[in-house]
Amino acid sequence: MWHEYDASELVQKVGYHSSILIDQGTSDQFLTGQLLPNVFEQACEKIKQPLNLRYQAGYDHSYYFISTFIADHIHYHVKYLGLID
Repeated sequence: MWHEYDASELVQKVGYHSSILIDQGTSDQFLTGQLLPNVFEQACEKIKQPLNLRYQAGYDHSYYFISTFIADHIHYHVKYLGLID
């Protein structure tokens, strides 16, 4: 049942129409026990799904991490939605 909601399983099953951007803090307390971005990265490599996985040194899972990189993500999605060049 968990397979239906796991990002690594879903990307292999249905893929995604454009590149995926992920920022991950290297000091995140959930990094190795729950988030496992390396597993997602391997799943993307397996199906040749474009992925930009950026590890951010010293960041955890806090508001400060999100507020630091949110502008990059907004611009990224606006570009892939075709709203700007």
